[in-house]
Amino acid sequence: MRCGSGGTPAGSLVGGKIIDPEAVASALRQLLARTEILETRAMIAASDAVATFRVLKLPASATDQEVNGAVAKELSLDPERMATRWVEMRSGADHRVIYAASWDRQLVKSLTDAARLAGLEPIVVDLKSACIARAVAEPACVVVDLSSDPVEIFLIDGNLPQMWHSFNLNVPIGEDVAPAIATPLRSVIRFYGRRRDGDFGAKSPVLISGEQLLPAQVVTSLSQLIEHPVEVLPAPARVPPDIRHRTYLACLGLIMRRT
Repeated sequence: MRCGSGGTPAGSLVGGKIIDPEAVASALRQLLARTEILETRAMIAASDAVATFRVLKLPASATDQEVNGAVAKELSLDPERMATRWVEMRSGADHRVIYAASWDRQLVKSLTDAARLAGLEPIVVDLKSACIARAVAEPACVVVDLSSDPVEIFLIDGNLPQMWHSFNLNVPIGEDVAPAIATPLRSVIRFYGRRRDGDFGAKSPVLISGEQLLPAQVVTSLSQLIEHPVEVLPAPARVPPDIRHRTYLACLGLIMRRT
């Protein structure tokens, strides 16, 4: 399996939104050539800046028509500009858990246009928050992505993304960065704390992801400021060597298309 990363030309990708699809496509073509990746099917993990989502818990007796009404009430956005879909994540004896998303058609089109200009065929477009919720092992946690600009915060509960927030970090990664990260973190945690139907609590960890590791004293200080355990996000588990990668990825692709 091959992987790689690269930057985009200044001004072509701003805050997770593609401003210049051709410039982004050019950078993507160079990345594919440099890493010698020949696969043309693409899954796009789109920034949450291009969409919004809600997780709804409705009575088990709720009909699909009632779900449509609840989603429309929560995501009352311009239907000419925004597209909305929902999917049932799980159901129990007394409730249905619904994940609903609404996205800006033009912003998502810019993503798929850039992929096609780079010679790729976008098969799946998913939100970054949903991708992260599937990747982390903790069912209830907060993930802070320091590698993105602006910095992104994802609150996950019940293995589902519940909140997304971004902020500009104007302090270099070092000993004084903890208060700058703690302020928006506390706001997200306190806001979600108003809910009483989740499992996110004081012991739920905050996982830090970034190209540059936070110093140990910063991690300790941040944990004290937000009163939650803070850890470095562990690397994803490696695929066992006896699993054929092509079959593994094909199965994942089929699962995502069916769901």
